[in-house]
Amino acid sequence: MSRIKVSKTSPASTELTQQKKEWPVVVYLWGFGLAILGYAVGRVGLASLPHPYHWMSGVVGAVVGILIGWLWYRWRGDVF
Repeated sequence: MSRIKVSKTSPASTELTQQKKEWPVVVYLWGFGLAILGYAVGRVGLASLPHPYHWMSGVVGAVVGILIGWLWYRWRGDVF
């Protein structure tokens, strides 16, 4: 009989854990910054409308900020 070596972790699972990366800091900064700015502008500009519109403007600002953050990272790299 032949002996088969058995390891506790498969090579495929270690490759997956090594490839997982976090988002760059610049994406978080742009997303958070434009979310706050979008909420503030929505709070002032949409004062006559119901309150959820203010939150929606903040979410739209965050999405736009994330897109700008990824573009910034693509063209200029991370900030740190």
